[in-house]
Amino acid sequence: MKNIILKNGLIGGLIVALFSGISVYVHSKNLEDATLSYIIGFTGMFIGFAFTFVGMKQYRDTVNNGIITFGKAFTIGLLIALLISTIYVLVWLVELYNFYPDFMEKYSAMEIKNLQSSGINAVDLQAKFDEINQMKESYKNPLFVIGMTYIEILPIGIVFSLISALIIKLIDILKNNK
Repeated sequence: MKNIILKNGLIGGLIVALFSGISVYVHSKNLEDATLSYIIGFTGMFIGFAFTFVGMKQYRDTVNNGIITFGKAFTIGLLIALLISTIYVLVWLVELYNFYPDFMEKYSAMEIKNLQSSGINAVDLQAKFDEINQMKESYKNPLFVIGMTYIEILPIGIVFSLISALIIKLIDILKNNK
């Protein structure tokens, strides 16, 4: 089981890392519109997290004689997702501190510019400015960055693990009813 988790977690993590690098590069070159960067990043996450299903299926087919419980499938998927997420966090830390150290300055400037052109009232605008400035200050703490980065990716991995476990159990049920 460990080999399946490691193999699929590393493959998924490498995919997420590759897409993350491309996403950060695109974002650094186009600060006005981060849409493409987000699309690239989340596409990488979706492709990478597909390996939660692959790992479950490999375990079922090669280790457990074609049978897997929902709980075992979900556990395998969750561990793969955690490994993928950890690789993503580590890659982001390398990118942030070595290649994009002014990320938060540029990101907050873009957000402020968007808020100023949005037409919201002065009180709400000031509240948003304060929130952005607090986030900039918090982002100076590496532990905060790690936590925020896990919050960005791990919930997606949990959802993928849950859906993959449900799908693999549904496939088993349908296969056994034939």
